[in-house]
Amino acid sequence: MQTVVPWFVILLGAAEAQQLYITTTGYPDRPQCTQPAPSPEYYFHPFSYTLNETVRFATSVPRPTTTHKYGPKYAHAKKHLSPVPATTTWGNWLPNQTVITATDTVDPYGQAAWSMLWQQVSLDNYTTTGLYSTTVSPTPVPSSSLVLPPVDYFGPTDCYNFPDDFVFGVAGSAAQVEGAVGLEGRSPTIMEKLVSLSQPKDYVTNENYYLYKQDIQRLAAMGVKYYSFSIPWTRILPFVLPGTPVNEQGLRHYDDLIDTVLDAGMLPIVTLIHFDSPWMFVAGGGFKDKPDIGYQNGGYQNETFVDAFVNYAKVVLTHFADRVPIWMTFNEPLLYSFNFAGADNVVRAHAQVYHFYHDELKATGKMGIKFNDNFGVPRDPLNASDVQAANRFQEMQLGFFANPIFLGQQYPDSILNTLPGAKPLSEQDLAYIGHTSDFFGIDPYTATVVSPAPEGIEACAANTSSTLFPYCVVQEWQTRYGWNLGYRSQSYVYITPTYLREYINYLWNTFRSPVFVGEFGFPVFHEAEKTDLSDQLFDTPRSIYYLSFMSEILKAIHEDGVRVMGALAWSWADNWEFGDYTAQFGLQVVNRTTQERFYKKSFFDLVDFVASRISK
Repeated sequence: MQTVVPWFVILLGAAEAQQLYITTTGYPDRPQCTQPAPSPEYYFHPFSYTLNETVRFATSVPRPTTTHKYGPKYAHAKKHLSPVPATTTWGNWLPNQTVITATDTVDPYGQAAWSMLWQQVSLDNYTTTGLYSTTVSPTPVPSSSLVLPPVDYFGPTDCYNFPDDFVFGVAGSAAQVEGAVGLEGRSPTIMEKLVSLSQPKDYVTNENYYLYKQDIQRLAAMGVKYYSFSIPWTRILPFVLPGTPVNEQGLRHYDDLIDTVLDAGMLPIVTLIHFDSPWMFVAGGGFKDKPDIGYQNGGYQNETFVDAFVNYAKVVLTHFADRVPIWMTFNEPLLYSFNFAGADNVVRAHAQVYHFYHDELKATGKMGIKFNDNFGVPRDPLNASDVQAANRFQEMQLGFFANPIFLGQQYPDSILNTLPGAKPLSEQDLAYIGHTSDFFGIDPYTATVVSPAPEGIEACAANTSSTLFPYCVVQEWQTRYGWNLGYRSQSYVYITPTYLREYINYLWNTFRSPVFVGEFGFPVFHEAEKTDLSDQLFDTPRSIYYLSFMSEILKAIHEDGVRVMGALAWSWADNWEFGDYTAQFGLQVVNRTTQERFYKKSFFDLVDFVASRISK
């Protein structure tokens, strides 16, 4: 006999099985709502259209009548160079065109020797065919380019201001924007060889080497206050080593670039090496070898590296320290250290440059170093093993450099007990290296969920062939409940604002130095595939990213007591991301055919956010 179940019983069973979304911790508060919500009242009133566009007009900035000096001028500073190097020029490397004369071959630093550097590096499909071969004079930024984009409906609700001395600006690096790689005396770097392994080529990029005056004017028109760039070692010293001649064209270029920044009412920030190590440090082999730590062989482990880098830094500092308020020795050194010796050389070289800058030049600006680190978040913060794994991850990415430089403390045990050839610093070394950075530079792009290696950290650390060596932790992009840590970008999952605030709290309270966010940016997923320029310019996801980051920085300053020195947006324009133009980090779109630049919506939103929160 078949039993008939009443319909209301079926519905009751379904209701009992249904999962309801009710949070165990309550729904989000709205702290800005301090009064009871009023009841609505309905009424008619006359309608009229309102102006929905606002135009920002670029205004000329008069040349400063006085410029603050941060160190001695070259005429007085060069006494610290012994001996003062000779200067010369080499011209351009043009494949199948550059003539090497017989008489020049006897000069170890002549045109023949310089050209041979390019012949030896043997670049694939190398051409110099950019649009420009001389510096382009700037033109005024048209008002039509400065029309504010439509405002997003949701936005920050904070009432905080940035400190008066907060450093806000934009950043880029020579290898990623300049082009002109074999022109005006520059010699090869590892970047040209790295790009030969991938597409597209890096030989032209944004042609900023010739367009820097226009690029600087465009940034100034938007109200940017700090412009961060790098100076290629091989454009200043094509033969790299101490005692070799200095490139006059390179000195003149960066001398004028710095003056152009100052004339535009901005201030320059200079990085001495941004991944573009001279090719000669790895030319003997090992460029493609698997590193013990990091991702590429930057040649830092070369026995001549420390003396050569310090000499290069001295040449640059004696020429430009008078006008540059902020310096960075190395950009993200972990990534190109290759092994223990490379990282150890970075620590020693940085300390020597710091002491030269402050102790010998008596310069009054700031000298520091900036790191990469995917902030290690324990998979389960209540699990001691996960916390131990996160601490190890932080030690190997940051403590390796930061323990001696910021705290005067020994390399972490995780380094000394894991990396081949690792050895501790002496007490004399620690005394000299300790406290040799005026800020803690960090590029906080993303976070990583961390847990121990399945076989255990110690067993993994003893096995150099382990796929998890040397960190010996599992690195994931998702929380223990399966959610991505943050926004999905063109390249990987990016850090959420919550983790950023926790991150800079960790840095401030661990290394006890002002935190300087040297880069932060976001390549919107598939942005380069948008065929309509207006669609690329309307980059609301990047706006949300930037404004949420800056909001969390304000909270860290005001609610957590963290001293954040400043933040530099990466990058001021779409550039070459080490073999990739599709990962577009820029605040401006770049037309790769015409080299025209176009402001994105996020640029306006970011500048407005900061400007409205500067103490009046």
